Amino acid sequence: MTKPAKDTVLDRVLRILSAFDARRRHLSVAELCQLANIPLASTYRLVSQLAQEDIVTRYPDGTVGLGMRLWELAARSSPAVSLRTAAMPFLDDVQAIFRQHTQLSVLDDHEVLVVERLSSRNSVVNQATVATRMPIHTVSMGLVQLAFQPSHVVDGYFAMYPEAMQVSYPSSGSIINTLAKIRREGFAMLDGMLDDGTTGAAVPVFDKPSGRHRVAIAAISVVIPDDFEQRSAVIPVLMAASRGLTRALYPVTEPK
Repeated sequence: MTKPAKDTVLDRVLRILSAFDARRRHLSVAELCQLANIPLASTYRLVSQLAQEDIVTRYPDGTVGLGMRLWELAARSSPAVSLRTAAMPFLDDVQAIFRQHTQLSVLDDHEVLVVERLSSRNSVVNQATVATRMPIHTVSMGLVQLAFQPSHVVDGYFAMYPEAMQVSYPSSGSIINTLAKIRREGFAMLDGMLDDGTTGAAVPVFDKPSGRHRVAIAAISVVIPDDFEQRSAVIPVLMAASRGLTRALYPVTEPK
């Protein structure tokens, strides 16, 4: 991780916390020192202070992991938690029908962030786990949200990820054509984006139930096998869930 020109204590703490992910749940202080690009003595000092507040946890083998207080603080008032709470009944319904990975995601800082994922024992392989971040153009749940963003957001993404303009999608060609197709149809359904033999299907959740210039604030998606028997039912079910969640988030007030 690149060290900023002005390295504050907050910068260092954020780099320490950001070193953990789904593959690196426990790290030694020496590993944190390397990943966060902080001197070893400073890393020891910061880890000790964070452990005192339960922001990180020390384990008997000497490794360190994220602490429960960090989860507690995030769970109190995070917008993602509020969105997840509203979405859970609709995600449960989708997952009960298809018994495959069912996901809720948002766009954050030019990436897709997975907020929730429901799975079953027989679900297909899926690289996206809760709190995973991915480039928007690499997954259907990212593309379906990008398609319904203001033009300056789309242009900003292409400026940050110019390689996205070189991607060719199997059924629609360039990303420009793909986004236009998604806007026309209202959904994204793409084969083998991350894993062979799988299809990602996604629909947007909008900032208002109807009208022009709606913006996607989230996406509901599933990952299914290419030969999924219920494939034709996937998009209608996802769209029903999306409409329900949009109405739950932004109820229409009847005129008096």
